[in-house]
Amino acid sequence: MTDTVQSRFLRYVSFDTQSARDSSTAPSTEKQLKLAEALVEELKSYGIGNAHVGHGGVVYAEIPASKGCEACPSIGFIAHMDTSPDASGENVKPQILRYEGGDVILNAEKNIIFKAADFPEITKYAGEDIIFTDGTTLLGADDKAGVAAIMTMAAEIAAHPEIPHARLAIGFTPDEEVARGTENFDIEHFGAQYAYTFDGGEVGTLESENFNGGTAIVTIEGVGVHPGLAKDKMVNSLRFAAKFMEMLPAEMSPECTAGHEGFLHPNMMQGNVVATKIRILIRDHDAALYEAKKTLLAGLVEKMNALYPQAKAKLEIKDSYQNMRPYLDRAPKVLEIAREAYRAVGLEPIEEPIRGGTDGARLSVRGLPCPNVFTGGMNFHGIYECIPVKSLDKAAEVAMKLAELSGSIKSLD
Repeated sequence: MTDTVQSRFLRYVSFDTQSARDSSTAPSTEKQLKLAEALVEELKSYGIGNAHVGHGGVVYAEIPASKGCEACPSIGFIAHMDTSPDASGENVKPQILRYEGGDVILNAEKNIIFKAADFPEITKYAGEDIIFTDGTTLLGADDKAGVAAIMTMAAEIAAHPEIPHARLAIGFTPDEEVARGTENFDIEHFGAQYAYTFDGGEVGTLESENFNGGTAIVTIEGVGVHPGLAKDKMVNSLRFAAKFMEMLPAEMSPECTAGHEGFLHPNMMQGNVVATKIRILIRDHDAALYEAKKTLLAGLVEKMNALYPQAKAKLEIKDSYQNMRPYLDRAPKVLEIAREAYRAVGLEPIEEPIRGGTDGARLSVRGLPCPNVFTGGMNFHGIYECIPVKSLDKAAEVAMKLAELSGSIKSLD
């Protein structure tokens, strides 16, 4: 039986590739290497003998330019193999259902229901086959749908050498979900002059603008004393962490922002009487507003120390990625090529800012212009993740069209 983008996707989601935030290894979890090795073997089965797992678990492969296209700029295709630490990726049980509208029972035994009122975008796909979870894990469309789209293109090009194309570079990264996807990505070895990540959302979306992103760790230090002897001595860091949380502007939370609006998102609090850590994601498309949010947090920590000197508050901030837009503006043809590919397969590009980050953002900053192409998936990082089959098919079509167009691109100027 011939592999399709759907069959590939269903095979890839059977691999548990959840990454880990607190790991210092590369990749952050060894289990990601199992999918990496499987992809290499699959690429080799297509006749792409140079496929290999490089340093840090990055998969590299290339298809040489077809005859007459050797001078065309090399194009890259990139997706990430890991899934989010926010939900289990173990023993994923996808189910393909014809969506007829309304709510969907994902798991009758556990009474897990996909409610259309909570995810209204699903209604536009009524009458289509959609791949859902069984309600106990995430699906892994982020980003195994991107991997499947690229692998489908690679198989097609390898099987039809008569199709004109530039040198095609393929890269699959680990640890994108923990902001380490390009940590070990060797741009020189990859060898592309321009590239596309397949890591977007709904069908038709094309993304060239993302958040500036960073992570703040606020540590509240208390004083531990036996509770029976604690009067006027104990300083419970948990209570003071709660006071700090109340200081964060509610209007800057993710649930209160959209479009180009940035946010401050406390997504982890862990501690005890002696010390509590709060992790806060800092995001904004505008570089100045991003810096202002960092300044705001520093001011809140100072305020905490002034109001509650008995509990010592400390702040650490680590920048993760920048908005790729200024870097893509230097290579406008890369987006023009993508728009042409979309229209060639019957899609009008929907260009919106990414309310997140991608490997392509970091690569663009490092000199490899790399916008983000849709995969078709929705509701990433949770049990309600899903992907319409037709949308997944379209992602593979766009990958194929980009490969075909590459043979006619003489310059990126």
